[in-house]
This record gives sequence, C-alpha cells and structure tokens, in this order.
Amino acid sequence: MADTAQDDVKTLSFEAALEQLEQIVAKLESGKAPLAESIAIYERGEALKAHCEALLKTAEARIEKITLNREGKAVGTEPLDAG
Repeated sequence: MADTAQDDVKTLSFEAALEQLEQIVAKLESGKAPLAESIAIYERGEALKAHCEALLKTAEARIEKITLNREGKAVGTEPLDAG
C-alpha cells in the first residue's frame, strides 16, 4: 500500500504536491491526528518533499541565463550555474 502511495506522489505536479504537503504539516501541527495516522502522513510528507525537491532541481537545470556581448546584445545562453 505504501508503494502505491509513493507511486501516486510521482505523478503529482509541483503545485499539487506542495498543497498536499502543506495540508499534512497543518494536520501534524494541530496534534489531533492519532499516532498511527501521524506516522503514515509523515511518511507521505517525506515522499512529497522529495518529489518537490526533484521537480525544483529539474526546473533549475532548465533555467538559462542570457549572455551578452560587450555592446549589451544577446549572443546566446548558458546554464544558470555555469562555473
């Protein structure tokens, strides 16, 4: 059952995963969830966090900065973290 939940996380958009993660944090912070449920939703929260981090890394890798020549004209792009 946990594997199915983790597979489900992999299909979520960043926004949907973040929204679920925020709901989990709120529920855990409220202290109203029984222990077994708290453990289960904490584990899902960890999976959601990892998924969000992976999506952010992928997005960061795609971001490029524009390179300019001496006259200030765009001449190309390079990775944001080059160098």
